[in-house]
Amino acid sequence: MDAAAKANFDYQKIIAVVGVSLMAIKFAAYFLTGSVAILTDAMESIVNVIAAFVGLYALHLSAQPADRSHPFGHGKIENISATIEGSMILAAGALIIYESIMSFLHPGEIKQLDIGLVIIAAAAVVNYAVGVRAVQKGKKTRSPALVASGKHLCSDTYSSVGIILGLFVVYIAMAFGYDAAWLDSSIAVIFGVIIGYTGLKVIKQSIDDSMDRTDEELVQTIAELLNEYRHEDWIDIYKLRVIKYGHSVFVDMHLVLPTYLKLNEAHNEEHELEEALESRFGENVEVSITPTPCHGLFCRYCDRNCFSRTEDFEKHLKWTPEMLMTSKMHSPTKIITIDDSINNNR
Repeated sequence: MDAAAKANFDYQKIIAVVGVSLMAIKFAAYFLTGSVAILTDAMESIVNVIAAFVGLYALHLSAQPADRSHPFGHGKIENISATIEGSMILAAGALIIYESIMSFLHPGEIKQLDIGLVIIAAAAVVNYAVGVRAVQKGKKTRSPALVASGKHLCSDTYSSVGIILGLFVVYIAMAFGYDAAWLDSSIAVIFGVIIGYTGLKVIKQSIDDSMDRTDEELVQTIAELLNEYRHEDWIDIYKLRVIKYGHSVFVDMHLVLPTYLKLNEAHNEEHELEEALESRFGENVEVSITPTPCHGLFCRYCDRNCFSRTEDFEKHLKWTPEMLMTSKMHSPTKIITIDDSINNNR
């Protein structure tokens, strides 16, 4: 287990411990007050705990090295974990709505709401702090499981804040002698819908990751990196593909090099490019580069002196994400395929 994977796993253990503790506290608040809205918060905590342990297992498995059965490693388990967690969030939202409707039909007595509000508020602060840190760490190490756990805790906090505000209104109404049981149930329904929507978003994100949807932020980072570390023999880069496997990244690209380079020189250029990517992503990046000769078609973008120059140098290409992800090379006059370039030089 590398350093990043171990850090993710250790933090997920903290999330699990915090989840169990807050679940116990919230159920204590529910039994103390009898508030359906607080029950809503407590029931979502059950999902938090189960999801935390699912995420813990996913992070443990994703950290295992690649083997014969899984040559790209086990990182995709994090997407599965995120899907499970999103489904559980959605189920919790549906269950909360059901309980709220039942409370409309069979309202109960609400008591000691002031103490319950203090307990839920304290739990919300802890939830938010742990959740924000989880999202930050997960994004830094590209861990879908940790990001999903963090977003879950943050959404739990947002719903808690809404519940606290709603219950404060209930508390004021009760202080003036009004029956506010219906308002308690209404608050629970609203946040049941919000929680369910959050679950749908988590599921969508995990499906996108499983289908290798382009991570625009990640591609932008790579584009900036390639422009910053550009070597004078890197004439053009195209057909960039980036696939995430948990916290690991697989990068595939085509690199246009001067025609006159020997095999060992071309290999050195590939190595330089790999080191540039490793400077940002560390040992969690795997790079595949296909070298392509320029065939004298890029003289305008190449300042090297060689026998095949056909026009003067003007400028180096500045790569954008859109340029990098095209499937063809960028000649000065048109986009060409390697087959076109070979045919033009015959």
